This record gives sequence, structure tokens and C-alpha cells, in this order.
Amino acid sequence: MEQRLSLITLGVSDLERAIAFYRGLGWEPHPGSVPGEVVFFQLDGMAFAIWSRAKLAADSAVTDGGGWGGVTLAHNVRSPEEVDATLTDAAAAGARVTRAGAPTPWGGYSGVFIDPDGHPWEVAHNPAWPLDAAGRVTIGS
Repeated sequence: MEQRLSLITLGVSDLERAIAFYRGLGWEPHPGSVPGEVVFFQLDGMAFAIWSRAKLAADSAVTDGGGWGGVTLAHNVRSPEEVDATLTDAAAAGARVTRAGAPTPWGGYSGVFIDPDGHPWEVAHNPAWPLDAAGRVTIGS
């Protein structure tokens, strides 16, 4: 298996609410989405999807306990100020900020928001992991 992640799909309880939330963050659905069924977003080098939580659980052959699934998504940015601005934008779009931006023990600055379906997103500035002009992260030493 090649070292690559191609698609992240989040299970959501209300597809239209989730679409509105991600649009509120400035993301645009891909025209190849299936209206009322699944919505795709083209990211840099990978895809992101939102789909019915029940259908995703059935398709993945898992039992959905309804709680946190042990995964936190991350969005790296170029500065601590951008962390704070992103958290503000997420809150305006309907997220709940659960950890305000603050310095971290690893020398960066980060905060966390929870999307309307309970998925946590860390917004982080890590000076050891620079972003290129396209926003792609490079793991530093």
C-alpha cells in the first residue's frame, strides 16, 4: 500500500446542515456530488466527503455508538493570528470552539472547534512544519 490518504468521509446527521457549515468555512462542493446523498470537496491532492452517518456506518460494517470515534482532523495555518481568525470563522459558521487558540507545549499555537456533527478540528500553527505556497504541510524535524 502506498503511503497516501485519498479520501476522508465524515458521517453527518443532517446533510444540508453540514453543507451549510462547510460552505460557511468557504468550502465549495464539487459538481460531482450526488444531491441529497453525498457531497464531495476537492482538496489539494485528496478528497473530503460528507455522507449520512447511518449509511457510512453500514457501508463501513461498523456499529455506530454515537460517540467520538478517536479521530481529530487538523488544519494547519501560517500564523497564530490565522489560528484565531479560523476559529472565529468556524464559530460564525456554526462550530463550537472547545479550546481557544493558545501556545502549545510543542512550540506552536493551536485551538479546537467541533463541527455541528461533533467532529473535532484542530487549527494549528506549527513553525516546525512549514506550509508551501499551496498550503501543503511538510513535516519538519
